[in-house]
Amino acid sequence: MLDTSIEYLKGVGPKRAELLKTEINIHTFHDLLQYFPFRYVDRSVFHKVADIESDAAYVQVKGRIGKIEKVGKPRQQRLVAQFYDESGSIELVWFKGIRFIQPMLKPNVDFVLFGKPNIFKGRKSIAHPELEKLDEKEQKAGGALQPVYSTTEKLSGKGLNSRGIEKLQKSLQTHINRVTPETLNEDIGKRLSLMSLEESYRQIHFPSSTHELDKARFRLKFEELFFTQLQLIRMQIKHKKNYKGFVFEKVGTLFNQFYHEHLPFELTNAQKRVIKEIRKDLGSGEHMNRLLQGDVGSGKTIVAVLCMLLAIDNGFQACLMAPTEILANQHYQGIAELLKPLGLEVRLLTGSSKTAERRELHEMADDGSLPILIGTHALLEEKVQFKNLGLAIIDEQHRFGVAQRARLWKKNVQPPHVLVMTATPIPRTLAMTFYGDLDTSVIDELPPGRKAIKTIHRGDSSRAAVFGFLKQEIDKGRQVYVVYPLIEESEKMDYKDLMDGYESIRRAFPPPSYQVSVVHGKQKAADKDFEMSRFANGETHILVATTVIEVGVNVPNASVMVIESAERFGLSQLHQLRGRVGRGAEQSYCILMTGHKLSNEGKTRMKTMCGTNDGFEVAEVDLRLRGPGDMMGTRQSGVLNFLLADLAKDGDLVKLARAEARHVLKGDPQLELPENIRIRNRYAAFVKERPNWSRIS
Repeated sequence: MLDTSIEYLKGVGPKRAELLKTEINIHTFHDLLQYFPFRYVDRSVFHKVADIESDAAYVQVKGRIGKIEKVGKPRQQRLVAQFYDESGSIELVWFKGIRFIQPMLKPNVDFVLFGKPNIFKGRKSIAHPELEKLDEKEQKAGGALQPVYSTTEKLSGKGLNSRGIEKLQKSLQTHINRVTPETLNEDIGKRLSLMSLEESYRQIHFPSSTHELDKARFRLKFEELFFTQLQLIRMQIKHKKNYKGFVFEKVGTLFNQFYHEHLPFELTNAQKRVIKEIRKDLGSGEHMNRLLQGDVGSGKTIVAVLCMLLAIDNGFQACLMAPTEILANQHYQGIAELLKPLGLEVRLLTGSSKTAERRELHEMADDGSLPILIGTHALLEEKVQFKNLGLAIIDEQHRFGVAQRARLWKKNVQPPHVLVMTATPIPRTLAMTFYGDLDTSVIDELPPGRKAIKTIHRGDSSRAAVFGFLKQEIDKGRQVYVVYPLIEESEKMDYKDLMDGYESIRRAFPPPSYQVSVVHGKQKAADKDFEMSRFANGETHILVATTVIEVGVNVPNASVMVIESAERFGLSQLHQLRGRVGRGAEQSYCILMTGHKLSNEGKTRMKTMCGTNDGFEVAEVDLRLRGPGDMMGTRQSGVLNFLLADLAKDGDLVKLARAEARHVLKGDPQLELPENIRIRNRYAAFVKERPNWSRIS
């Protein structure tokens, strides 16, 4: 029944059906049923014209039509009518559909007006209001909450505006009574006091009260999240069953020697906890597929090094893949230095590696004489084969495609253990949804002795004072980053901004007293590396750059980060940039420079950055502001096509849905028990509807 083509619904027909398919992807009765209102209007409340405020959302008024006239030249004509009640009058304006609307405007007839008021040239007006005769309004059945549906210009042109879609939904309701199959078992329904699925669909389209609407929304959101979590957890169970992992049986000589004699600092409790979680995975015989989250500077690299030593102690090789040459170089230099006392060979493979060096690295990886290989995408080339790769570590995983990451698996007959690392804090609700098939570890503690970065917001008028502060810091022997935004669509403008900024800084900090480096995307790689290394070696005081330094520059002596046009950056990027300072023992600062005209969202971003250094707190605000798709870079891919659930607001419901899914699968992993037949049937359809988008490795 619900699979019936939409053209067979009363009021649709072939032409409207084609439009519904092409415009809003509605093909069947079921598609229409799941085309939910995006808001509701309380049509039980009426206003007086005199009481209407210009900033009111929507108003409903009883009154009559007065003077009607067409205004403007023929091609730019608009229809204007006066609408009045006993308290006053308001202007109604139509810019489109004038020839259809004008005949409907009957004088001396009681109308109900509905629309959004505004003020134009000192007069209250409502553009394109809804109008219906009062007697028709009073004859209509249904609750006071009227659904409002998204539509398009083409649909509206064929009578399928919001009200037209509402009529189709009413027609559909007569067909679906007692044919909507229940999808959850009775146990879940009773325990959570869930409304039935059929009643939920009825109430979400035509709510009898706000209380019933809330119950319907809760049920339908839970439905979406429950089956998403069910899919993720089943994948996790299937993965562990199908892929056996190498068993790292011992904590050997190299690990113990490094841990007890060569650790550069005492590990935090969070690092110790994470290493314990990873060691348990590596010794379990199951394939490890773990996400390691840790804020900038939390010490993920040392955890990675200890995991590599576990692999080598057990006779395996390890590799670490980073998204950029700068970051791969940084990992190589840092890890090679750490492991020098152990006499372990660590090598680097990137796109810049010479042919002879590549050939040597390929041979060493293939014959097993190279214990650790660090690199970029170059590690994925077919020529790179390992004799016995036991552990693959992927840094900043979101910068690699799924297909690229999967190619690491083919380096061995048996897939290596995988540790995925990210310094971009992911809110818990997103982690449970995007990475729900991975085990997750979090380093939620910074090393002792680190001073919190002081973040300050300043307007352009404070630039002279900011430059004065930079001179004070440079006089103390510190170094400074000055970062300009880079947005691809306006690269020329951004380049100009950068070079103008560079020139103004050169004037304020003239040579030979001050040395200034500049780094940007138009430079050759060699020039970029030269300027970076000059700054890293302390030869220049100020590094003027685009966001190329967001990842991969570690200069402990740099104590100030100035971010120009900070309002043009997202919160997570601001937080990543801020993490470039605060790596030494001295007090560090992040100065956010903006224009004085800031949007409300811009003000929230600046306030958040100044109020906390906690990356997870920053990420939660970012999630509320941008939404999950924009945060994870998946807005265009259909990954987050939840119809009702909102990961920014429904965190508790995500946890509940995950717990219930775990409970069901714990007792019935294959969904074979009679009481779970409804779940099994719906799950089979759900998997067909959704792409398998959650896999990481």
